[in-house]
Amino acid sequence: MIPWEHLDTAPIPGEAGSLRLMRRGHEFSIQLDRNELMNSRLSGSEEALAQLSAERVRAVKAPHVLIGGYGMGFTLRAALACLPATARVTVAEIVPAVLTWARGPMAELTGESLADARVTIREADVVAVIRERPAAWDAILLDVDNGPDGLTRGANDRLYDAAGLGAARAALRPGGVLAVWSAHPDAAFTRRLGQAGFAVEEISTRARGKRGARHVIWLAGRR
Repeated sequence: MIPWEHLDTAPIPGEAGSLRLMRRGHEFSIQLDRNELMNSRLSGSEEALAQLSAERVRAVKAPHVLIGGYGMGFTLRAALACLPATARVTVAEIVPAVLTWARGPMAELTGESLADARVTIREADVVAVIRERPAAWDAILLDVDNGPDGLTRGANDRLYDAAGLGAARAALRPGGVLAVWSAHPDAAFTRRLGQAGFAVEEISTRARGKRGARHVIWLAGRR
């Protein structure tokens, strides 16, 4: 078996931990300590996050979409494939090295997505981007951490608590959708979404096509 190769380590801003980029042949893994956060062989649920969200805004002529967390770019690439030429997509990524990896060792995964004219990259905390302007987005896609029960940053709780969900709702245009990816179900989070004024749909999806671990996507429509 081909051994894993450690390519790089990047600190997480404001936290004690670091991300590690690993490679084994053509397979990539981003890890936090002993936890694998993402793997290039498992992209199905991240792609579903984009596809389901794009379907929700299909009636919007020029949708504005915010993606929180670049990761390995699966959500961005899937969004660009679904959205019209008139769309604008902003990606907020707080770990600059993740974008360096995307343009370097993982360039074969990235393709032309970061150079797409529809795309704006923000090296910023998505929490801050959400709170910048009210009614700015038709869709907000959060592929941050492992979902509401985070691993990488304690500050990510600000996305998923009552105040964070209220800020996300305020940042959406009427009829907009907040889409949240998670590695695990979370009944308490589902309840918080409803309490924040969203119409909530919880969808189970697979990490790899029809196989692999089951992940969860919440589609929360602004009422």
